[in-house]
Amino acid sequence: MNFLDYIVVIGYLGVLLYMGFALRQQEDKGDYFLGGRSLGWKPLTLSVMATQLSAISFISAPAFVGLRDGGGMIWLSYELGIPIAMILLLGTILPSLYKSGVVSIYDFLEQRFGRSTRVLISIVFQFSRAFATGIMIYAVSIILQGTMGIEAWQAVVLTGIITVLYSLQGGMKAVVYADAIQMVIIVLGTIACIAIGLHALGGLDVLIASAPKERLTAIDFSSLGFSGDGFGFLPMLFGGIVLYASYYGCDQTQAQRALSAKNENDLRKMIVANGIIRFPITLLYCFSGLIVGTLALTHADFFSKIPNDNPDWLMPTFILNYLPHGLIGLLIVAILSAAMSSLSSAINSLSAVTVEDYCRIANRELDHKTYLNVAKITGLIWGVVTLVLSLFAGNIAPTIIEAINKVGSVFYGPILALFLLAVASSTLRGKHVNLGLIAGVGSNIAVWLFAPEIFWFWWNVIGFAVTCMISLLARTLLPAKEGYTEYRQTFAFHSILTMSDTLILLGFFAAMLAVCLTLPSLFS
Repeated sequence: MNFLDYIVVIGYLGVLLYMGFALRQQEDKGDYFLGGRSLGWKPLTLSVMATQLSAISFISAPAFVGLRDGGGMIWLSYELGIPIAMILLLGTILPSLYKSGVVSIYDFLEQRFGRSTRVLISIVFQFSRAFATGIMIYAVSIILQGTMGIEAWQAVVLTGIITVLYSLQGGMKAVVYADAIQMVIIVLGTIACIAIGLHALGGLDVLIASAPKERLTAIDFSSLGFSGDGFGFLPMLFGGIVLYASYYGCDQTQAQRALSAKNENDLRKMIVANGIIRFPITLLYCFSGLIVGTLALTHADFFSKIPNDNPDWLMPTFILNYLPHGLIGLLIVAILSAAMSSLSSAINSLSAVTVEDYCRIANRELDHKTYLNVAKITGLIWGVVTLVLSLFAGNIAPTIIEAINKVGSVFYGPILALFLLAVASSTLRGKHVNLGLIAGVGSNIAVWLFAPEIFWFWWNVIGFAVTCMISLLARTLLPAKEGYTEYRQTFAFHSILTMSDTLILLGFFAAMLAVCLTLPSLFS
């Protein structure tokens, strides 16, 4: 990197800080955590995608496609469950959460099942989110070491301090608007890598002739994921439905954006848009990985600069060696942007959950000014905790993008089951679902430790099924006493899913299948 690149990076970070301080006026927790419910579906859509399609996706998805042993365009099958998951969310969980008016979605569970359930699910969320975000920051810090020539701790501090400052000052509005900007930069950066990589390779004809044929398969119907194999159609579809429904609807970092929508119509548009737009962006990531990976495999000098045991260095090495100065700075900004998107979302959401939990457990109602001060201090603490975790995070999978999703798959199924049971059954009590949640998470940990031949995408389905079965069994074996209620409020089933939304999302699912199935023939 040269002077021009550093000017681009510093200028962008300065804009983020300015944005955070410009949006720092909040009157209450609704303003700070939900943006006063004044945010439209367009910036919310970009914000959600910026968090989902983060630095890990920008760096590690191309690495999986281009260099990872056993990888390739099969990563696209990771997206197949999204449209169906969006249908599930619009028809069940999200409308009830939005209508309840809560800030922390776990407050909803307390109102439904009692305080013990809220505390239990909150602990699960805070542990999983902080750990997963730590993995992401760790990955970015390693990448920035090579691109900016700085130490790992300096990369962590650079990413973390700026993010913590603008998140704490501006609250949800700063997070959402910064995310929207970052999403645009990430997409433009990916397009630039595609164009420059294709030119360096010699054009589309050379790509078609040189791309490894085994990396072009996007759907594998032969793999069931029970014998040490992975990325088959069935585990990716069913595991993906559970994973994405849980992530978009039951993870505070994403659901908090849904709760920030102006109205239910904007909420519906945001979810449908995410069900449609995400796949084309992932396709861009994968296509860039195919191009840059083919370039590396056909150019020995480029390939020699990538560590043998770390395919995640593919894109940073390409950026440094093939992009012009100025554009290098912009791409570094894209990496920082994506990292800060995930970190800012985690900080804001962890703070929301922690402060709300504290108020419930301590039985205290804080005035608005005190609440905001406590929220900012809590956010600062979580920012430090996450950054410390990132310094000690290690690899648990061939690529970082697999590692972070592997960790999430331990928890997503049980969490989704808990929220679905909350809106679908009026007879379950807190003690029933608490046992179910513990059994669901425990079963996934047991499978991870003792049945490694089961592909980790199945953990989402296994945890979901175990949680539901144990909860329902506990209701039969441990019936509530007559006239005794363990919760304060019940919620009527509420859906905002329309027939047109269903047809659009199912039609897009069919289009995704068609693209994945025809992809290999385009290179023949």
